[in-house]
This record gives sequence, C-alpha cells and structure tokens, in this order.
Amino acid sequence: MSAAVAGDADAAAVTGAVTGPTVDDVSMTFRVADASRALAGVRLQQLARIPGDQLDFRRADGGWKLVLPRPPVSRLEYLLELNYAGGGSKVVTDPANPRQAPGAFGPKSVLEFPGYAPPGWLAAPADPGTRRALEVRAPALDEPVGVMLWAPSGTADDEPLPLLLVNDGPEYDSLASLTQYLGAGIAGGCLPRLRAALLSPGPRNSWYSASSRYARALTGQVIPALAAATATTAWIGMGTSLGALAMLHAHCRYPGVIGGLFLQSGSFFTPPLDGQERRFPYFRRITAFTAALAGGSVAGDPVPVVMTCGSIEENVENNRLTRRLLASAGYPAALHEVADLHNFTAWRDAFHPHLAVLIAAAVS
Repeated sequence: MSAAVAGDADAAAVTGAVTGPTVDDVSMTFRVADASRALAGVRLQQLARIPGDQLDFRRADGGWKLVLPRPPVSRLEYLLELNYAGGGSKVVTDPANPRQAPGAFGPKSVLEFPGYAPPGWLAAPADPGTRRALEVRAPALDEPVGVMLWAPSGTADDEPLPLLLVNDGPEYDSLASLTQYLGAGIAGGCLPRLRAALLSPGPRNSWYSASSRYARALTGQVIPALAAATATTAWIGMGTSLGALAMLHAHCRYPGVIGGLFLQSGSFFTPPLDGQERRFPYFRRITAFTAALAGGSVAGDPVPVVMTCGSIEENVENNRLTRRLLASAGYPAALHEVADLHNFTAWRDAFHPHLAVLIAAAVS
C-alpha cells in the first residue's frame, strides 16, 4: 500500500467538518465526515496495542465512525489512514481534532482522557539560560558531533557545575521542552545549577545502536572537548529510545566517566522480547550488547540509574529486564512506568520528579 502523510487542511478538504473525538469512562469515539463518499475506508493508526482487527471505521451518519474501549493510558496520540474510493491512501492528522502533539516524524492528533494534565512546570517561571554552539571533531565517526551547550543565565565558563549529557538533545529540547524544565527547576529550587550539552544525533540509527565508534567518540572526544570548554563537576548521561541504549552502552564500555544515567524507553532489544525489530539493520549489534549485559561481562561502574517507560509500550519488557540486570550488577536502578507510550510528550511528562531525583543522586 502506498501512503503519504498529509496535513489537517488537506484532509479537511477531502472529508469535511465533523465533531471531534469524544471519550467517556469506558470508551472513545472517532468520526470522519464523508458526505460525498470519496472514501472507501478509514483506519486508526496508534501504538496503544489495540488489536488490528478493531481499527477499521464503519460507515455511519454520512461519514465514518469508530468506537473502541479506552486503553490504559492517560492520553492517546494517533493518525488516520484515509483510503480513497478511486484508489490510493493518505495518512493524516484528524481534521476534526485541533489538539496535536509534535514528534520526530511530524505531528499527531491527541486524545486526552479525564484526569490527564500537563506538568505544572510548563507554566512556572523559568530561567531561559544561555546557549553556545560547538562542533566536536570525532575521527571515529563519519561527521562531527554538533553540541548546543546550555547554561543558566550569568554562568561563567569557569564556574564548576554538573553537566547533563543528552543524546538527541535538540529533539529533546524542541519536542519535550528539556531546557525549559531545567530553567524552571533551577528557578524553583528543585534542581541544582547545572549545564546541559544537547548532542545532535547525526546518523542516529548507526551512532546510537550500541556502536563502539560512538561510545569511543563520546568518551574520547566529546566529553574532553566539553571539559576544556567548561568547568564540570559531574557528568550525567541522558537519552531516550536508541539514545538511552547508546548512553548505557558508552558507560559500560568506558566506566568511570559518566556518574549517573537517566534512560527513557530505552531500546534494549533482546531476541525473545523484540522479534518485531529483527529487520532493524543493527539489531544483532544491540542484542549482542544486551546479551553481554545479561552475562555480566559489561557491567561497568554501578552508578545511579533512573529509567522511565510507558507501561504498555513495546519496550516495557526489555526495560524491566534491563533494570533487573543493572540491579543485579549492583547499580541503584529504578524504573518508573507511566500511563503513556513511546513519544516525546510522555518523556517530557516523566521528567519530574524522576530526573531531579537522578541528578541529586549523581551529584551527591
């Protein structure tokens, strides 16, 4: 099937206006208008593990309608697949729903369930901080590593502070408001003064997939370059998905450098738990690392680790396993499961208090 992603305006031109999705205590209802019968079908795209045979809309009231049980999450990000009577299809955000969430692959429509609220720090006073762009040459990699160095306002380079080293840093900042959280936490007194190095991912699938070259570049070139640029008292690693895997892998390969790890929805693939990922080009490299971790041969230095993961997302089982493996190797490791899925809003909503707890443990 050939599908393209379209925006709200394009979808609205095809389907017309209709009441947006609704939710009650047990169910959620989606509607798509189609008075001209231009559509042959509509299907919901989601990651909440709703069975595939329940995702097709049915014709109703001059359009299409889908009623589903509420999944065990506090909010649902979704897209609509529109299949046209004349052939072809498009994947679009819901034209009847103005609420959207940004993502690495574009926006998605959002249905928020009763009881969900965004974190309070989004509305709190926050120090905007200062930014300085750096580029670190790394002979082990195909291209330099871009770094955006964030610091609290008025911070001199020679002021000794902890530094948060963030894989996928620009995405974390633009899609999950990371430096706003840091600025609000510092202003409110729940975080110490600290810097953040937002690391651009480059070819992330290659760099972040338990790559020995990336681990060597991070610890051998990036961290020394940052140490030369700023006075740093502690290095704290952070990442999500493959970025979380890469940060743990670098710590295990080069222990004694990173003093704490904040890992969100890490892609800690194992063959029994993640067979659906076998076509990923670096699957075997990742599973070789997780197998070595399970075998106790790459335990590294037992630093504080705080993990978060959606309670029903695909990665939850391998995150549970990784926490157990780290704990058995002597790491003070905690996993906090949240009522959401694999997306930047879920990771944003889990910053507090969990990132603050990790930072406090890493700098104590």
